[in-house]
Amino acid sequence: MSATNLPLIGLAADQKSQQVTDWAARIGWVVGLVLFVALLYWLMRQGWKWRGTLQGDLPELPQSPEHSGEPLLSATGRYHGSTSAGQWLDRIVAHGLGTRSRAELALTERGVDVVRPGAQDFFVPADQLRGARLDTGIAGKVLTEGGLLIVTWEHGGRRLDSGFRFDHSADQARWVEKINAMCGDNGVAAMQQHKEGA
Repeated sequence: MSATNLPLIGLAADQKSQQVTDWAARIGWVVGLVLFVALLYWLMRQGWKWRGTLQGDLPELPQSPEHSGEPLLSATGRYHGSTSAGQWLDRIVAHGLGTRSRAELALTERGVDVVRPGAQDFFVPADQLRGARLDTGIAGKVLTEGGLLIVTWEHGGRRLDSGFRFDHSADQARWVEKINAMCGDNGVAAMQQHKEGA
């Protein structure tokens, strides 16, 4: 054997075959991951349903009257959800209040009309309004200082906070002033209670 063939033999000996992909193991991992994600989704859905059951004592949401009057203020934006007043992580899911959506709001002398495409509309009568404020967050949504309009209202013996983010967030301060003026002493008391609880 010539000396020139020796390096070639050594090179051939050093080369190893490409590692074969273990498809059974890979498919097993993918199936396991899909099942785990499905289980998490199912558990979250069950938790959502359970929360809705616990809040079953909440009456149906008020609907807008036929003649609610001329709007004092109107706005478009997003509805981010409702919680028990003063407890920004205690989400209310009954009657679709937990569903985030686009929203069109109109404030009249009779109350706040919330129209939600793709979700249940609701109306907050003026005598159930308890105040409004600008805040940083509500369950599942946190923004910069004053990024959310929080409207506090009473329904079925429970005090609720509903969070909105307007397309033109500068308009939110006017809503706070107008709603608190409509609420009178109730608005002042609600603001004071929130500051004490913070």
